[in-house]
Amino acid sequence: MSDLKTKIDNRMDHLQTCMEAQAHLDRPEYVIDVLESVSKFWSALNEEDREYIHCVRDALDNKMEWKV
Repeated sequence: MSDLKTKIDNRMDHLQTCMEAQAHLDRPEYVIDVLESVSKFWSALNEEDREYIHCVRDALDNKMEWKV
C-alpha cells in the first residue's frame, strides 16, 4: 500500500505544481491528463485530496486563475 500512497502523493504534488503555475489556463489538456492520472485512484484518496481535485476541476471548467 505504501507504493500506492507514494504514487498518489507524487501525482498530487505534480498536479499542485501545475495548478500553481497556472498551467490549467495555458495547457488544459495536459492538466486534465494529470488530473485523470490521479483521479483513477479515487477510492484510495483521502478527503483532502478529493476536495482538491474538485477545486481543480472547477478551475478548469471555469478557466479561473488558481490562487493559493
